[in-house]
Amino acid sequence: MSKRYALSDAQWDCIKDLLPGQAGQPGATAKDNRLFVDAVLYRYRAGIPWRDLPARFGDFRVVHTRHSRWSESGVWQQVFEVLVQDADNEYTMIDSTIVRAHQHSAGAKGGIQTSRPSDAAAVA
Repeated sequence: MSKRYALSDAQWDCIKDLLPGQAGQPGATAKDNRLFVDAVLYRYRAGIPWRDLPARFGDFRVVHTRHSRWSESGVWQQVFEVLVQDADNEYTMIDSTIVRAHQHSAGAKGGIQTSRPSDAAAVA
């Protein structure tokens, strides 16, 4: 697998103990947390839908469900808080250049009316 979208070994060492699903923790033991994290990074960095994840990451529905659980429980927040402490981790930053907007988010067409500040001033 290409390391282009994957965590480095140093980054992995920083976060691996934060992740759920480890032996000795309540609940099921995860098969491969690193592969799962790499799958999520791949999905976001490549800007693809979940269903387009390569098969090497496993069933996209399982990956998506697990991602949602980690989001709701705050795991991703903890991971980012640890990774952002290293100034060289610009890779972990997410901004509008890599987050894709849906095609319908570009405008307010289709009957949705928006008011402009000048409209309010004209009424007053």
